[in-house]
Amino acid sequence: MKSFLFKISLLSLFWILFSCQNQPQLIKIEGEQIAVDSTLSQDQSLEKFIKPYRTSIQEEMNRPLSYTKKAMFKSDHPLNTAIGNMMADAVFEMANPIFNSRHKDSIDGVLLNYGGIRSGINQGVITTRTAYNIMPFENMVVVAELDAKSIKAMVNYLVKNQVAHPISKMQLRLNSNSEVVDFKINGKPINDDETYFIATSDYLLQGGDNMIFFKNATQVFDIDYKLRNLFIDYFKKHDTISATADQRFVKIR
Repeated sequence: MKSFLFKISLLSLFWILFSCQNQPQLIKIEGEQIAVDSTLSQDQSLEKFIKPYRTSIQEEMNRPLSYTKKAMFKSDHPLNTAIGNMMADAVFEMANPIFNSRHKDSIDGVLLNYGGIRSGINQGVITTRTAYNIMPFENMVVVAELDAKSIKAMVNYLVKNQVAHPISKMQLRLNSNSEVVDFKINGKPINDDETYFIATSDYLLQGGDNMIFFKNATQVFDIDYKLRNLFIDYFKKHDTISATADQRFVKIR
């Protein structure tokens, strides 16, 4: 038995020594820049496999959905813009019937964020690609129930930032000193005894863009609707988009 164990030990030692001697060692590292351009030859089998999918996606992305007579960009005006107003109004128009059917109540206002508008819309045909350009993110529409204190915090946020964050069903007027002249939500001043249903994105609900007042929501309603899909459906519904900047957020000179 001792002889057997001795042989095993000897073989193990030999294996360890042999393994160590054959362990690869890093000597040097070399790098080479490979240009990905027209000089590379195409893999025709891969190209043949991909082509039908690429063609299908391009056809869908270029599908005409609507039309706009004017180009719209988020930098067109300081406090409210045609593209921002269109997006906020679209959220109200498309999301409110869903919210109403499920919860027997109505959305009081909409607030999105200026930074969330990722592209402008050129004059002419609006396609599926347009919706992806203005909203490339996977954000969902949510409805937050806010008390009057949180609504006032939202107003203070808008006053402090003075950026064209898209809003709908709300009106905010400032004087030349940036003081609030009046604020209305759903056509009425804030009632301290009421709560309000504000449609927004799940990103802002989590305090995105420092909109921390959404974290005080007493209830949150998920309506299972991506913002991008909502805009696609809105464009399909409207043959022509005629959004304009208006009086929903202005400073009186």
